[in-house]
Amino acid sequence: QVQLVESGGGLVQAGGSLRLSCAAYGRTFSSYAMGWFRRAPGKEREFVAATNWSGSTTFYTDSVKGRFTISRDNDKAMVYLQMNSLKPEDTAVYYCAALLFGSSWYVPDAYDYWGQGTQVTVSS
Repeated sequence: QVQLVESGGGLVQAGGSLRLSCAAYGRTFSSYAMGWFRRAPGKEREFVAATNWSGSTTFYTDSVKGRFTISRDNDKAMVYLQMNSLKPEDTAVYYCAALLFGSSWYVPDAYDYWGQGTQVTVSS
């Protein structure tokens, strides 16, 4: 069992930055991969970024490459999403998720546990 709690969302102007945090509880954090997804109003849930168990491998959707950075601290059982150069189209609810098995980084249904989400709103 894994519980995930996101924080760090908010309202920011275009071009600004936010750092999302996700705290994990339960199963040994370093034993599984982590991902970030987002859901914008009226749209499907979308993959944003993922990292393997150690943080040595990361993946990003094309629209955030060069602007967002995923990282993790296994000692603190935390995963982060640093978001720079934010755009209005980044507005969404952001979710962290735990991928316990396999490597289907981009597939939401492959993830086993989800946080409650945190709202990010980017104004133009």
